[in-house]
Amino acid sequence: MHYVYIIYSATIKKYYIGETKDLSLRLVWHNTKEFKASYTSKVSDWEVFFAIECVDIVQARKIEKHIKSMKSRTYIENLKKHREISQKLLEKYS
Repeated sequence: MHYVYIIYSATIKKYYIGETKDLSLRLVWHNTKEFKASYTSKVSDWEVFFAIECVDIVQARKIEKHIKSMKSRTYIENLKKHREISQKLLEKYS
């Protein structure tokens, strides 16, 4: 099992998209600045906004790349509003 996740910081009003096998641990790492020079190390109030459960790392990376390529806050927010979008992504990249 693997996850594509979107986290949100209310402080900077930004989203971050990533993939991981352990979502809980990854969130802790983002909030404790485990990734020193990363984009997420600016703040420590990241919360999981949305996650997609994938069958493996390959599918997760393809979906992560797709979401990032959209470069759209609206698209990210629509993923949560319209769950069928994530289902279509899972089918497309299966």
